[in-house]
Amino acid sequence: MCRVVDLQQAVLAKNDICAHELRAELAARGTIVVNLLSSPGSGKTALLEQELLLARRRGLPVAALTADLATENDAVRLARSGVPVKQVLTDGLCHLEAGMLGAHLEDWLPEDTRLLFVENVGNLVCPASYDLGESLRVALASVTEGEDKPLKYPTAFGLAQLVVVTKMDIAEAVGFDEAAFRANVQQVNPGVEVVLTSARSGAGAGLLLDRAAAVADGAEAHLPVMAHRTDAHHSHHGGGELHSHEGGLLHAHPNAQDGDGHSHAHAAGAATTARAHRP
Repeated sequence: MCRVVDLQQAVLAKNDICAHELRAELAARGTIVVNLLSSPGSGKTALLEQELLLARRRGLPVAALTADLATENDAVRLARSGVPVKQVLTDGLCHLEAGMLGAHLEDWLPEDTRLLFVENVGNLVCPASYDLGESLRVALASVTEGEDKPLKYPTAFGLAQLVVVTKMDIAEAVGFDEAAFRANVQQVNPGVEVVLTSARSGAGAGLLLDRAAAVADGAEAHLPVMAHRTDAHHSHHGGGELHSHEGGLLHAHPNAQDGDGHSHAHAAGAATTARAHRP
């Protein structure tokens, strides 16, 4: 029998304090954070690489921090853009937290950075509950993932201030129903903007960068960050165990793991390792 532990509220409250402080600190120096959330294989690294190249061509000071469970592959790819890039290895932790992000930015983030893109761990469950001090939260989904993705992950898509569809170059081949996807997005997040992109064909190039730059220039995003988290309900299944987070309660299952065999640790200050990739 699982034991319900009332600690999720305390963990998230501590994270929210860190996020608020980090957001204010970065805003004071003219930097905003763009938090990118998606499942693994959505194509967010390819899209981000494209946007970073455009930013450099436009002379817009940007940087990128990418989180991964075990490899530095994404940082190597993003570094090809020529902008400052840092890799954070989470050592199995399925999400970033505001305190972790702040620690990794110390003595690394260039002072003139206008936009900091954070490529969160590939996961639409755990990262959705953690405010990183971002000013723009983006949920991405590829055309291969199914039109019902927003309904399956209402917290991730419901808290997004922008939804990006990737791999539109193969939408027809895989039978992607754009109208159904848009309807499902609106069901969990009425009014949020949905943009269509393809890193391969270049369709939608610059849209993410434009939206982020607009927020940095003072435009308001559709939803305040984490506005509905207290009402959020999300669950994930892996290793034969079901984790459910609702109403601020953490249902803890000993030895529970995700589909990749990584233990899910939901605690502030969990052990991580980080390495800076220097192009």
